[in-house]
Amino acid sequence: MKILIAVDGSEYTKKAVDYLIEHKSVFGDKPQLSCIHVSLTLPPRAASAVGKEVVQGYYADETKAASDAALKKLAKAGITAKLIAKVGHPGDEIAKAAEKGKFDMVVMGSHGHGTFKNLIMGSVATKVLANCKVPVLLIR
Repeated sequence: MKILIAVDGSEYTKKAVDYLIEHKSVFGDKPQLSCIHVSLTLPPRAASAVGKEVVQGYYADETKAASDAALKKLAKAGITAKLIAKVGHPGDEIAKAAEKGKFDMVVMGSHGHGTFKNLIMGSVATKVLANCKVPVLLIR
């Protein structure tokens, strides 16, 4: 089974990783796991002021900070995972990567803000569910 797990460095990512480790037998003998982190795009004016090299370094640092703990925990459990780094809106990029990479499932933690907050702020999980044709497993 080919699984894409969304990582953002939060407690909810930790819960999703723990779930995968605890239930790894459900996902087949040798699941192909990829972690995806999506950095929000810096405002164009700020990006042009600091330059391309600084911006790329910022995105790399963001991805490393958000994914290191998950990748280490998976490796300790004997699960090798590839890292995918994207820039853009997380909900859109996760859905695109899931379909383009022909994943069997997306696994992600959900903050569970509730309906009212989602109406005001939006939700990455809601956006993935709305735009993704791949099954999504939300862990709370």
